[in-house]
Amino acid sequence: MISVKEKNNKAFDSLKEKFGYKNPMQSPKLVKVVVSAGIGSFKDKKKQDVVGDRLTKITGQKAAKKGAKISIAAFKVRQGDPVGYQVTLNGARMYDFLDRLINIALPRTKDFRGIPASSIDSMGNYTLGIREHIIFPETADEDLKDIFGFAITVVTTAKNREEARAFFDHLGFPFSTLKKEELGPKKVKKDKKEKKA
Repeated sequence: MISVKEKNNKAFDSLKEKFGYKNPMQSPKLVKVVVSAGIGSFKDKKKQDVVGDRLTKITGQKAAKKGAKISIAAFKVRQGDPVGYQVTLNGARMYDFLDRLINIALPRTKDFRGIPASSIDSMGNYTLGIREHIIFPETADEDLKDIFGFAITVVTTAKNREEARAFFDHLGFPFSTLKKEELGPKKVKKDKKEKKA
């Protein structure tokens, strides 16, 4: 199996015909991966620590606690209160994490139908939401009552959406081929509207 690092290094050869690259420096490259989880809903400090500990196990790097930048009375949040954990991965740890995400974690997701390509932004980065952290085998055998979700942002040097989509396809990201109307929950809502009419 070809690793994400090897695919990243071969991006120029794969994409040069489609985008007319003349120099390997023009092809997209992976910059970093940012993994973040909110803990605002957990008032218990032990549960907050569990999130940080499990993110550390999943990423292989110590999770940094992030505090609120401003006070918001409506959310009962004061400036400096812990609101989440974040891990920034570079180099070998980044490639290792993406290998596990693409080849192990995502296929373990219940009713997996691919990830949405619509989450690629205009700057060529991709943000993916994970609903249950237990899809990663590092934490699958632990207590199931403290399941939490987190976000993964993959930062690249791609210049636009089209270039980023081709680059992520080359890396092996399992994008969904289904149209929006074919996906489960939205189809159910549509059926309910039809019954009412």
